[in-house]
Amino acid sequence: MSVDPNERISLLKGVGPRLESTLAKLGIFCYSDLLLHLPNRYQDRTQIVPLNQVEAGSECLIEGEIVDASVQFGRRRTLKVTVDDGTGKVHLSFFHFSKFQQKHLEKTPYIRAYGEFRAYAQQLSCVHPEYETFSAEPDSFVPTLLPIYPTTAGLGQARLRNLLKTLCNLHWPDIAGTPFTALRFLHQPPAGASLSDIAKVQERIAFDELTAYYLVMQGRALKRQQETALILPQAGGLGRTLLTNLGFQLTGAQVRVVREVLLDLQQPVPMLRLVQGDVGSGKTIIAAFAAIRAAELNCQTALMAPTELLAEQHYLNFSQWLNPLGISVLLLTGQLTAKEQRERLEKIKNGDAHVIIGTHALFQEKVVFHQLALSIIDEQHRFGVHQRMTLQHKSGAQHRPHQLVMTATPIPRTLTMALYTDMDVSTIDELPRGRQPIKTHTVQSAKRAQVVERVRRILEQGQQAYWVCTLIEESTEIDAVAAVQTHTALASALTEFRIGLLHGRMKSDEKVAVMQAFKTKELDLLVATTVVEVGVDVPNATHMIIENGERLGLAQLHQLRGRVGRGQLASHCFLIFNKGLSGAAKVRLNAMRDSQDGFYLAEQDLKIRGPGDILGTRQAGEQGFRIADLNTHAHLMPRVVEKGELLLSAEAGSSNASQMKNLLQTWAPTDAGSLSV
Repeated sequence: MSVDPNERISLLKGVGPRLESTLAKLGIFCYSDLLLHLPNRYQDRTQIVPLNQVEAGSECLIEGEIVDASVQFGRRRTLKVTVDDGTGKVHLSFFHFSKFQQKHLEKTPYIRAYGEFRAYAQQLSCVHPEYETFSAEPDSFVPTLLPIYPTTAGLGQARLRNLLKTLCNLHWPDIAGTPFTALRFLHQPPAGASLSDIAKVQERIAFDELTAYYLVMQGRALKRQQETALILPQAGGLGRTLLTNLGFQLTGAQVRVVREVLLDLQQPVPMLRLVQGDVGSGKTIIAAFAAIRAAELNCQTALMAPTELLAEQHYLNFSQWLNPLGISVLLLTGQLTAKEQRERLEKIKNGDAHVIIGTHALFQEKVVFHQLALSIIDEQHRFGVHQRMTLQHKSGAQHRPHQLVMTATPIPRTLTMALYTDMDVSTIDELPRGRQPIKTHTVQSAKRAQVVERVRRILEQGQQAYWVCTLIEESTEIDAVAAVQTHTALASALTEFRIGLLHGRMKSDEKVAVMQAFKTKELDLLVATTVVEVGVDVPNATHMIIENGERLGLAQLHQLRGRVGRGQLASHCFLIFNKGLSGAAKVRLNAMRDSQDGFYLAEQDLKIRGPGDILGTRQAGEQGFRIADLNTHAHLMPRVVEKGELLLSAEAGSSNASQMKNLLQTWAPTDAGSLSV
């Protein structure tokens, strides 16, 4: 009798109440959830590596004779085991060990161990490897690819593997057109299987997963086509007035994107358009022209920003642009007093505010719009899909608002093709005239004093600078420079200059006051955390110094660098790093030094970090792909689209409909309702 994939996980042998609660943290509630909890990598234990071929930074399986096992005393008490296989020697180190373990390793002649080897004092050493011992020289071993799973506190790898062994030994039906044997292969690779064999099976399953996702996205697009929105035709010509008042010319790319957006607003179907552009490409003005179109027809626009600082910056810009046109702009954040919030909520409800700018405060149930026709989401990757959709339901049952989402984190074409098939995409691929190139330098922390002197010289010339730290205050757990202590140190070193401090723990009005003082040149140097990452525009700021650049991703580094180079003077970015960089950190810093192209850097970020970090899905708590990797499986997308369109075609028979339903239930259970199957 086949097992029921929807059986509660508590019915699996070995799962008690405590383990059931732990598994729930991983989204595992039933048998199929556990079966689809796939390894994210494998330890290659298919061959024993001779010790003279072990490389620093590699994970490998070694074996040899124990020639010494003794306790050494240095900074910490360590059990050090020296292994020799005739070709060379390595060391195994244990900081946490028992007396029994010590005695056993002192008496045992042979060992086989797996772990990551690193170079310490010109010796290769592995800390706390997994190992087994032998009383005689081992003569054979079973080649193994050991699966490593995403897990959580209280659930070790060995226990997860045992649970999956129990599960895989049950009698399973094929699910969702993906043979159970393929899933079992990934959980329990047979002896002799290679990593290339694993890759082939992963690709087979990734195709199903990407197809299911494509179906969900197309389902959303189809559903949107069946909804209605307020038609916002060309009206009072206030957009042309703003164009005259701006004092600068739009780029050709901005003009093209404005036209695309305004054309969408004239349709009875809700717009869903993603506007992406590099740092400083001028996305905000696009949003302003869209908001004008809604206001001309006495409708409202809601603009949501991920931080209060960015919301404040938008409020200042929109007020400067739109107030002279008779369009009222209102700011709604969580820092308002109860009285201020009541008054502003009343204005929104009565229609006395045309453009409402805010943070997550706009999600609140008590925010009731008079006639919401347009929602704009800035830095869309900072919000989850469900958060973004909340605004869609604030316009009442009669219509859905048009939605414009913007990002200054350029999205690689691979991701756009795979993840945004339900959206129209506009790209601002041209920077405003006069933007200065930014020369980027990488500097080891030992040379920080030289950077301070460089900053002194440019401040003496009347220029301004940012000094960004990744921490607010010093931490005993994280080895990184902190903003509060850096502010104190720089104030002592640069006594003749006015130095400000900006970080996320400050009150909203304090942050705005500091930022405004920097913008109006009342401050020469601004020490800040990454709160200045987006939305800050100070043309006189020509230097960006970033402490611990190795701790930040490429997208964030590029965003921070984009705070300078906005005026007529040459600009520079200094990335200060600690020695002992990881390979990935070296790649990031070198990429930053070599390129200012946001799209190129986004591609590199995708290779290094994966799509979840770039799109914000990990931070937003949205489920990423279980097996599909958009770096590895990008070549599948044309076939995925072809398969998805076939399943959606009007000619699709009942077998196709059944296959589509199974795909959705397996790989996109939370979104299966988006499609009528």
